[in-house]
Amino acid sequence: MDSIFHEKQEGSLCAQHCLNNLLQGEYFTPVDLSSIAHQLDEEERMRMAEGGMASEEYRTFLQQPSGNMDDSGFFSIQVISNALRVWGLELLLFNSREYQSLMINPVGLT
Repeated sequence: MDSIFHEKQEGSLCAQHCLNNLLQGEYFTPVDLSSIAHQLDEEERMRMAEGGMASEEYRTFLQQPSGNMDDSGFFSIQVISNALRVWGLELLLFNSREYQSLMINPVGLT
């Protein structure tokens, strides 16, 4: 590696800059992350519809803005996690059981 890539913060695109700095290149744009967010929104809509499209919960859900992105440049942790999967990487939550077991036995990490 000749140099360390560092993408400077622009606006509120923390997720984009975090991913690109982690991966050491300009791999994700706001459009890429928006696409992932829209896919997640559609999956959520389909799952909510399974409970009945006439249900009050479904109608309320449809009226809510996306929880995966907003106009300020915010992207959810689910968007970040799905973006990492494109690279074969997995995001482990610090307080998850899987992470805790790796801390107990780091040699078992593959």
